[in-house]
Amino acid sequence: MPENIAIRTQAPPLKHITDFSFRHVEKAILDNGIPVYTLNAGVQDVIRVELIFRNPAFNPAQPLMHSAANRLLNEGSSKHNAQQLAEMVDYYGAYYENEQSNDHSSVMLHTLNKHLGSTLPILHEILTDPAFPEKEIQVYQQNNKQRLTVENEKVASVARRKFAEIVFGAQHPYGYYVRPEDYDKLNQAELKKYHHAQYVSNHCSIIVSGKVDAEVIKSLNSIFGSADWTRSNGAMETVSDFKPSENKINYIERDDAIQSAIRVGRPMFNKTHPDYAGMQVLNTLLGGYFGSRLMKNIREDKGYTYGIGSAVASMVKGGYFFISSEVGSDVCSAALDEIYKEIELLKTEPVPEEELQMVKNYMLGSFLKNIDGAFNLADRWKGIMFYDLDYRYYDNFIQTVKSISSAEIMQLAAKYFKKEDLFELVVGKKQ
Repeated sequence: MPENIAIRTQAPPLKHITDFSFRHVEKAILDNGIPVYTLNAGVQDVIRVELIFRNPAFNPAQPLMHSAANRLLNEGSSKHNAQQLAEMVDYYGAYYENEQSNDHSSVMLHTLNKHLGSTLPILHEILTDPAFPEKEIQVYQQNNKQRLTVENEKVASVARRKFAEIVFGAQHPYGYYVRPEDYDKLNQAELKKYHHAQYVSNHCSIIVSGKVDAEVIKSLNSIFGSADWTRSNGAMETVSDFKPSENKINYIERDDAIQSAIRVGRPMFNKTHPDYAGMQVLNTLLGGYFGSRLMKNIREDKGYTYGIGSAVASMVKGGYFFISSEVGSDVCSAALDEIYKEIELLKTEPVPEEELQMVKNYMLGSFLKNIDGAFNLADRWKGIMFYDLDYRYYDNFIQTVKSISSAEIMQLAAKYFKKEDLFELVVGKKQ
């Protein structure tokens, strides 16, 4: 080693994060009333345009309509087939993608600013003039039924879908357990009918991020601001009330399973609830990052699993808390005992200050990472727009993370981690 290179013998001092300021969206309105939220924070000539549509009320007779219509949008229009549409977009070095959840469906375009005027008309064609070709519907049905058959052989996949049904109810959109025969209910006529009613300006919001200027808004207005798709299908209630299972302990036996999938959790509120931020801290302590208590106990100490985690999931009309893992079948019962032990400790023993500070630093650092760049900033807005919240939500979240005490953690654990409120599911062998 060269003699003129200094060797550090002490770690640099820790510095607390104090500045969480970040750029907010600005709002514009297209001629037909579509709200456009812009995040001008790009340094490169790249732009992302996302058109988001609220899903209508869930229909158990057509449980896959939301997702199928969204996924099949780009499989051809009345003018071009799927390959032609893909090549038209690819010619400009752009790409588009579809996203779908229980609450919303969206189509997203990534393109260079100089090609926005050429790529937006293609996106408009994909979005407003899908043909839903019979051949592509059949391919979609076949591929997804095959995929689902494979997924049903995996204990983790079955546990994930079955636990949602247990928590929310079999006829709830958040809990519906998809079956292969559900794909057979899809047909071209119903898909076109759904599209005509749903993919309209009245149900649309647009988020634009990157290098955004007045010309971008002008281009959007010229393509998507017309009145030719201004219509509404009326009420937009997304979900009904939860109807959780009456059985707290659930078991799906798989005799040939080498591993067993575990789910433990309960229905929960979403991010509009005043305890949501505190629950995120509590969850991170329990199983929300690699240094969590569940990971240290069940992975590192006991060696029962390669990974275990927990999360508080937020949806527009509710949420839920869950712990998930796959463990060796021979240690499934022991792993469950350790899970409940860690939950009980959070209810009865104060979290050491050093551990709590570590979690706080991790969460604040993650937040900073998630506001780095125009697209991340747009995602932060999307994360509150759906809930009719504003940027004060993030101010309150940061303040809660920074100030929450061990005593408050214990109170939250005692309130929301009662054993009688938790649902348990094992798929595999339970020994």
